[in-house]
Amino acid sequence: MRVTRRSVLRSSAAVAAIGTLGRPVIANAEAKTAVAWWIQGFAQEEDIAFKKLVEDYEKASGNTIDYTISPYAPMREKTISAITSGLVPDLFQNSPVEMSAIWAWQDKLEDVSDVIETQKANYSDSALLSANNYNAVTKKRSFYLAPYQTASLPNHIWRPLVEKAGYKMEDIPKTWDAYYDFFKGVQKKLRDQGMRNVYGLGFQLTTQGNDPNNFFGYFLLAYGGENIVSRDGRLHINDPKVREAVIKALDYPTKAYKDGFVPSSAINWNDADDNNAFHAKTLVMDLDGTISTEVAIIKDKQDYDDIVVQGLANDNDGKPVPAQVTHFGGMIPKGAKNIEVAKDFLKYLIQPKVTNDYLKIGLGRNVPSFPALVKDDPWWTDDPHRKAYVEQALLGPTMPDFFVFNPAWAEVRNQHVFGAAWADIIKDGMSPKDAADKALKWVEQIFQKYPIETT
Repeated sequence: MRVTRRSVLRSSAAVAAIGTLGRPVIANAEAKTAVAWWIQGFAQEEDIAFKKLVEDYEKASGNTIDYTISPYAPMREKTISAITSGLVPDLFQNSPVEMSAIWAWQDKLEDVSDVIETQKANYSDSALLSANNYNAVTKKRSFYLAPYQTASLPNHIWRPLVEKAGYKMEDIPKTWDAYYDFFKGVQKKLRDQGMRNVYGLGFQLTTQGNDPNNFFGYFLLAYGGENIVSRDGRLHINDPKVREAVIKALDYPTKAYKDGFVPSSAINWNDADDNNAFHAKTLVMDLDGTISTEVAIIKDKQDYDDIVVQGLANDNDGKPVPAQVTHFGGMIPKGAKNIEVAKDFLKYLIQPKVTNDYLKIGLGRNVPSFPALVKDDPWWTDDPHRKAYVEQALLGPTMPDFFVFNPAWAEVRNQHVFGAAWADIIKDGMSPKDAADKALKWVEQIFQKYPIETT
């Protein structure tokens, strides 16, 4: 889900597990100003939350945050231009999420280890891994991102369509292939009732946007490919288990497409199209990032309540599949003029209570990077959508995306290597094995440009 797609009770219950929080660190007795670029929220509430965050920080610190809020695509262009020219703000976000790994590699970011240290004990393991990137100039890893929220891909299901097909939600199997096979059966039953425009599966088999990359990663992990890139940044495409997982992650979705269980337009979808199709009730289910699908219709209580959010099925052997999560946060570019204030603002933002209030005002589309918060604040679990989401994205087994370990995987994503492999199968009739071999050769060539020294 792209970042631009995606009142609320304010509770302090989550701080119970964290301990008593002090006031934020004050950068200087003399007020200073930092320039921050922030991405426009999916919902208006997210922008309201950010403005309140800034207001509260300014009152507490005496400093000023001179901020600009821009939509996702223009902001990406703006930040890339700034990094390239050296005319940078003091603070911006990792958008898209892999940019923290890329710019850390290029030595374009300030080290924020001192920021992370203030909350290190409270972060999830995946959040700390995501913030810790390799710098090709210093030849070592350090913290270049201060994460505050995490996101994953849950399953979104129209319960009335399942029931109209004669099934109950309890009938959905618990293992991977059987789980998605179930929705093929739902489609068949609905078609028999004359619903010709309903498809069982919302698989994003396109080469546009972030969705297909995230989608492929989930199928890769479900089939046992979690070691394709190890924590030391090394590629393991010669591992037979990894190769088999890639083949299966290319085979199952494309076969579902060719068999007519995925809309034919899916090969041309952008990041919003699967959401639009789901909201139009032409998809029974969609595996897609965050709960922006639900937040988009939160004021339509009937439809909101008719959607069921579920976490991932187990793998085909019945073992849990880790959710591949991404973490969003603040970065300080090299060349920033007010590093001290920028770091002070980040220290304020990542205080658990501050993060919690910020994300709750924004409707909880993303969840905090601190597990204790969602365990101790009932707001995160009193809504069934949020409950299922936090259980998958934060409380269950998770792992970061592979670009955290080596930014070569960011290029793999940007080149849409595996989306192109799906196209080879669907459009050109290539076998999944041949498409996998072609894709993995391409991946190997990309990784040769990103050597990581290990000790």
